[in-house]
Amino acid sequence: MRFSVWELLLILIIVLVLFGGTRLRNLGSDLGSAIRGFRDSMKEGAKTETAEEPPKKIEQTTAQNQETGAAPTTTPDLSKDRNKVG
Repeated sequence: MRFSVWELLLILIIVLVLFGGTRLRNLGSDLGSAIRGFRDSMKEGAKTETAEEPPKKIEQTTAQNQETGAAPTTTPDLSKDRNKVG
């Protein structure tokens, strides 16, 4: 189903009458900022995946220590230090 130019123009006029110009402008800017925020969060999600690689190395070291019979190393609890900073 295709809309003609006149039908689209009529729909635009009805929307303008119902919502007003300023509200439509605010709606457009809010939609743009929401899309921008979504893109930024997707980029941050990709960065955190690469940041999670070092714990895998720690797990590999622990597995190697268990195979060789070496004493296990413990990692310090950093949650207390995080609370001091924030």
